[in-house]
Amino acid sequence: MCAIQLGQGTSVAEMAVQSTPMEAAAGPYDRAKALSAFKFGDKAFYWVTRVCALAVLLILGGIILSLIAGAWPAMKEYGFAFLWTQRWAPSADPPVLGALGPIYGTMVTSLIAMAIAIPVGIGIAIFLTELCPQWLRRPIGIAIELLAGIPSIIYGMWGFFVLGPFMADTFQPFMIRMFDGVPVLGSIFAGPPSYLSLFNAALILAIMVLPFITAISVDVFKTVPPVLKEAAYGVGCTTWEVVRNVVIPYTKVGVIGGIMLALGRALGETMAVTFIIGNSFRISSSVFAPGTTISAAIASEFAESDGLHQSGLILLGLLLFVLTFFVLAAARLMLMRLEKKAGT
Repeated sequence: MCAIQLGQGTSVAEMAVQSTPMEAAAGPYDRAKALSAFKFGDKAFYWVTRVCALAVLLILGGIILSLIAGAWPAMKEYGFAFLWTQRWAPSADPPVLGALGPIYGTMVTSLIAMAIAIPVGIGIAIFLTELCPQWLRRPIGIAIELLAGIPSIIYGMWGFFVLGPFMADTFQPFMIRMFDGVPVLGSIFAGPPSYLSLFNAALILAIMVLPFITAISVDVFKTVPPVLKEAAYGVGCTTWEVVRNVVIPYTKVGVIGGIMLALGRALGETMAVTFIIGNSFRISSSVFAPGTTISAAIASEFAESDGLHQSGLILLGLLLFVLTFFVLAAARLMLMRLEKKAGT
């Protein structure tokens, strides 16, 4: 057979023979250079990501050390009694500072907020993924995203000018009359009505953390394999039974993670709570009474503080840091146990 002829009488076979020595000479050099470049890029990527991870630990350590250094005078002055002292009198001589009021307000408002936001948020997520018509899903989703994007100070202003008067004029008198004379509940919902109260602050917090719970729950509910739900419907399960026995058990780890993220937001929220909680360091059994939280106390007094007063406020910040750390650590341990149990 004749070799295929190219331009100027050179065949393909001749070109292949002529190019072989060139490839043999250039091939090893180019390959080594490419491997070296890949190796350098791999190392650079490894060290960049490692430095970023270590930077987080360094920043966290720096925050802890700065809080301890600023809170040290108050720690030496008050010791552990700071935790269970209710009185807060920075103008006294000597100053009397106690964290019991802010700790109580932080815990009460966060618990009430989560008690309201968890069922409402998960209910919205179930509606959006299982029951909502297709044309209605996008408007509701956009509304949830808008709630998440509203600045906290706007929530505080709305709570002060709109929600507070409504609660004091309508809702609180109704609850006070309903539970008047009832053991325990009568003291929890005792009067008088107030524009500024722990319950109003908790309601604002519930509205603020609602988008976090809803958005995360929607995302994890969408990860349920359709075949599992179709099989449940195929054996005659109702929508409620499918949600209770299939969707929730399959996604409980993700749902709990979203709840804990929302709880961390509720514990540390500042401006919205400061507007509507009343900033009172007294502890009352009624949720309609004014109170304060750790973050609200710091925000309202830090600018005018100095000396031991300022150190006490920094110690409050350290307590909030520790409280949030333990809450999130406990949540992480619970998630690990759930994952391990699911794996076994």
